[in-house]
Amino acid sequence: MTDRPGPVRTLALAALTIALAAAFLALGWWQIERRAWKLDLIDRVESRVSASPVAPPGPEDWPGLSREGAEYLRVEAEGRFLAEEALVQAVTERGAGYWVLSPFVTEDGLTMLVNRGFVPREGRTASRSTGTGPHRIVGLLRMTEPDGGFLRANDPGAGRWYSRDVDAIARSMGLTGAAPYFVDAEAGHNGGTPPVGGLTVVRFRNAHLVYALTWFTLAAMCAGATALVLRAGTAPARDGPQES
Repeated sequence: MTDRPGPVRTLALAALTIALAAAFLALGWWQIERRAWKLDLIDRVESRVSASPVAPPGPEDWPGLSREGAEYLRVEAEGRFLAEEALVQAVTERGAGYWVLSPFVTEDGLTMLVNRGFVPREGRTASRSTGTGPHRIVGLLRMTEPDGGFLRANDPGAGRWYSRDVDAIARSMGLTGAAPYFVDAEAGHNGGTPPVGGLTVVRFRNAHLVYALTWFTLAAMCAGATALVLRAGTAPARDGPQES
C-alpha cells in the first residue's frame, strides 16, 4: 500500500502554493512601491513646511488642488477676521478641547477658513475675540475633512463639529465662494493668548518595509511548501507491512 499523494492531488497542491507565493510576492512588491511613494511624499511635505510662505491658492487654482500636491503648503496672507467661529472637537498634546475656526477675508478679497488654534474644554467660553484690525496670518494649508469623525457625524444645526469640514462650516456661516481648504495658523499669531496655534502634527505612518518583508516571508514559506509537496509526490512508493 502506498502513502504518497496521487499525481492529481500533488499538482493541485503545488499549483495552490505557487499561486499563493505569486500573490504574496505581488503584495510585497506593492508595499515596496508604496514605501517609495510615501518617502517621496514625506520629502515633499518637509520641504513645504520649511519653505518661505506664499500666497494662498486663489479660485483659479482650486480645481487642481489635491491632498498630495497642496497639503502643508506654507501660506501667508493679510486681511481681517469675520465675527463667526466654529468649534471643532480636537485631541492634542495639550489634551481634549476644540479647534477654533474663523473666516478670514484677505486684502485680495479671498475668503478662507483659518484654524486659529486650540482651546481646552474649560476655555471654550473664554474671550476669543480677533479684534477689528488687520491681521497677518502665516500657516499651513490643510485640505477639508468632510463628513465628521469616527462614528460621529457633524451636526451643523446644533453646532457640533467633529471634523474640519470646510464646505459645511462655510455654509453654516453663510459664506459663499470660500476656499476649499483651511489654514492652520502658526504659533504666536494671537500674541500668546488663546487659541494656541502651531499644533499641526506633520507625521506620516511608514511601515511599508515591515509589511513588504512580511509578504516576502510568506512567499518564501509557500515556495518551501511547494518543494515539499513536489518531493512527496515524486518519492518512491512504500509498500505497507506484509502478512506472513
